[in-house]
Formats: sequence, C-alpha cells, structure tokens
Amino acid sequence: MGIIIGLVIALVVIVVFVNAVQQHKEKQEQDKRAKAAKQKAIIDETEELILNLSHLPTNPKVVEILNRRSLNAAKAMAQIIPELKGIKNRINEMEARLSASEDLASQTTEDTFILPDNEQQLVVILQTIKKLRATLKSEQAKGALDAQTFMHEDQKLDAMQLRINIESLYKRGSQAHGKEMLGSARQYYEKAIQTLTEHPHQTEYTIKKREEIQEQLELITDALKNSNAADAAKKAKAEEDDLDLLFQPKKKW
Repeated sequence: MGIIIGLVIALVVIVVFVNAVQQHKEKQEQDKRAKAAKQKAIIDETEELILNLSHLPTNPKVVEILNRRSLNAAKAMAQIIPELKGIKNRINEMEARLSASEDLASQTTEDTFILPDNEQQLVVILQTIKKLRATLKSEQAKGALDAQTFMHEDQKLDAMQLRINIESLYKRGSQAHGKEMLGSARQYYEKAIQTLTEHPHQTEYTIKKREEIQEQLELITDALKNSNAADAAKKAKAEEDDLDLLFQPKKKW
C-alpha cells in the first residue's frame, strides 16, 4: 500500500514537473514570437518610409540609414528565430541594397525641393517627414546613428517641414488677399511670421520670407485704412444727407 501511494505521489510530481517545463517552453516561444514580431514591424515601417521617400527630394544618406535599420532588424529576427524560413536570403538582399545605397550616398547630390500644389500630397510629405524625424531620433538614441549625422539630417528635414508650413500659409493668405478677404489674409500672414520668428534655426530663407510676408501685411494694413476711411466718409455723407432731408424747407400743399 505504501509503495502504491509513493508511486502515485511520484507520478503527480512528474506530471507537475512536465507541465511546468511545457509552460516554460510555451512562454519562451511566445516571447520569441513577440520579439520577432517587433522586429518585423520595424522592417515593415522602414520599408514603407523608403517607399514614401519618393515624395521628397533625393536623400541617399537617409536611404542608407533606413536600409541599415531594416538590415539590423532582420539580423535580430535571425538571432531570435534562426530556423525562420527565408530569413537568410532576406538578409543577403538587404546587405546588397545597403551596399548600393552607401555608394549612392557618397556620390549623389541632393535635389532641390519643389513645393507641390496638391494638398493631399503635401499632407503625405509632412507625415513622412514627421515619421522620418522620429525614426532618426530612435536610431540615434539606441546608438545606431551618430549624433553629428542625426543633427545634420534632422535639421534638413526640419527646414523642409518649416518651408511647407510657411508656403502653405502664404498661399492661403495670397488667395484670401486676392478675394479681398483682408482679415483672413492678415491672419494667415501673421501666423506665418510668428512661426518664422519663433523657429530656432534662422536661415536666409526665414529672413527673406519674413520680409516678403511683412510687405504683404503692410499692403493689407494700408488697404484696411483706406477701406475704413472710405466707409467713414460714406457714413458721414449718409448722415449729412439725412440731416438735409430732415431740415429742408417743408412744402406747402
């Protein structure tokens, strides 16, 4: 009887041990899948950014940074799940693409940015710039990008973002001005000047653009003064006509 009880206890212990080992393995697999999924999300996000770079001026250095980011994520996936199907071929492809982008970064000059007229395209460009700046900051924070390169590329993206915002405000102000909506035009221009003045990096563009917009504001101010003067004169004339009508000699019937 004691032997049977001992065997039952031993069996229970074995079952508990096996379950514990199985749960531990399952947890490890879940952790591995979660880590791999995180790296895949980085790759997918980076590939989308690379595609959206077509809306921006050619910037081989940023392409190189993004390609390296994708490659690092793929290598991390290979370490997490070495048996993952196709991962080695993917890494080889990314290494070749990175090598090509490094060559371009050392040779190609950047394009001049031309502001598109399409509002939807402007929105896509602004969203891409914001994501790029966040990505570069993340890469610099984890040591994958040196501080000097980060500052250089981030300032270029910041300047592009500023120019889009300012030119959009200026365009709307000009449209309102053309329709003689002087109050709205002044608001757009004043917002543009405030944005330019408060920007931490003052450049030739910010200085010249502020002067250009200030000239437009002065034209609006003069137009409003003339309009107010004309309105006042018109009102005075109307009041004078009313008085003349009130005090004119009465006719005898």
